[in-house]
Parts: sequence; C-alpha cells; structure tokens
Amino acid sequence: MATAMTSNDESSKNDNDDNLEIFSIIWLDANDGIDEIQNTEQKLRAIINHFKRFQDAKECQQYIEQKSKHDRLVLIVSHELGQEIVPFIHNLRQVSSIYVYCQDKESGEQWINNFIKVKMYSKASVS
Repeated sequence: MATAMTSNDESSKNDNDDNLEIFSIIWLDANDGIDEIQNTEQKLRAIINHFKRFQDAKECQQYIEQKSKHDRLVLIVSHELGQEIVPFIHNLRQVSSIYVYCQDKESGEQWINNFIKVKMYSKASVS
C-alpha cells in the first residue's frame, strides 16, 4: 500500500512540474517570419523554460484566463494586438507585466497610459 501512495505522489508531482519557474513568458504577435522576432524568441527560450507563443489574440486570452491565479505571466505583445487584448487581461492576477513593442511610440503612449502593468518598447526609445 505504501508503494501505491508513492506512485500517486510521484504522479501528482510530475503533473505540477511543467513549470518550475516563477514566471512564464507569453508572446503574442501576428508576424511569424521576421528574423528579428525569431532571434529574440530564441534568446528568451534560452533563459526561461516556459515560453508560449500565440498569433491569435482570442486564443492567447483564453490561455491566460485558464492559468491559475498563482501563476505569474509576463506578456510580450505587438502594438496592434496589445490594443486588442490588454483591456481584457490587464486586471487578471496572474498577469504580472505586459511589454508592448511598437514602431510609433506616440501612438502607443496614447492607449497604454490607462494600464499600470504595461511598459512600452519602441525602436525609437532605444536610439
């Protein structure tokens, strides 16, 4: 009987070991083939074990909503899809921070100011 309990304990332990890190990165971007994006994705995968990529905002939103409130998610999202998804997920406890990248810093700043978890990255802000 002790063997059965050990087996059950190991089984439930393995179910919870999918994400041993505190944070998971969720990347939402409709573009798939851009070299810069692929390069950044490879770098992120090298430093974090749990990385999930989406091209559809609704699918991404459903995934985030289904995560436990104890999970800590960092969302990286393009400007266009950010405007679509951020209003629906911003207040979820499992969403720790949201990084929006865009080409036009001014248009991005207009809508992100309403969301405290959102940080913006643009090529213009790095130059």
